[in-house]
Amino acid sequence: MTHKVIILGALSAVAEATARIYAGEGAALVLAGRRAPELARMAQDLVIRGASQAEVVAGDLAGSDAGAAIGSIAARIGGADIILLAYGELTDEARAMTDLGYAAQQWRVNALSPVLWSLAAAEFLRRQGSGVLIVIGSVAGDRGRASNALYGAAKAGLGTLVQGLAHRLAGTGARAVLVKPGFIDTPMTAHIRKGGPLWASPDAVAQVIVKAARKGGPIVYAPWFWRFILLAIRSAPSQVFHRTKL
Repeated sequence: MTHKVIILGALSAVAEATARIYAGEGAALVLAGRRAPELARMAQDLVIRGASQAEVVAGDLAGSDAGAAIGSIAARIGGADIILLAYGELTDEARAMTDLGYAAQQWRVNALSPVLWSLAAAEFLRRQGSGVLIVIGSVAGDRGRASNALYGAAKAGLGTLVQGLAHRLAGTGARAVLVKPGFIDTPMTAHIRKGGPLWASPDAVAQVIVKAARKGGPIVYAPWFWRFILLAIRSAPSQVFHRTKL
């Protein structure tokens, strides 16, 4: 069966790696993101890789009317089997603590906008009676930490919503899945020193996403071992946790 795949935030490294997997399976794709020339080049590449169709929707997703847009986006490929929400920004936490205008902008990008798109996508799939919404969250949302307080709060709120949507969609034929990656070696983390087994490639996370779309949820960690790492972090007593520099 040819999958119909919508990717919101298609220019992220993980989204592109996921799109390449689906292209290799002959999927029809819609690529939504901000930079039209890059989206066009990506669409051409995906067709070469085997995609039956690759449509481009250029615009600022954080400033778009998700409710009005989701139907027209899906109409480009005749519906949606998979809707992947893959956009966000890594927050400069030091700046966010004092620059409240910047903090508000980051909240719109990482929390408010993804929440609205998730709501719109879930309702579209519910009405359709089939399909899966995959939302890329983060292990940062599992416990508030000084190093990513605002970013983690945004991911925590988004994650709770997706769990609620999974509950709402149960029995409708549609599903919602929250994928929680740990550290990923992408351009967004280029400024961070990397190394060690905790860092995953975009391709590895993309494999987890594709598997979760087939069967999985409502919460999937990427890679799997983060479930146990975060269990330990969540379980640490505050008097111990507050002595750390996490």
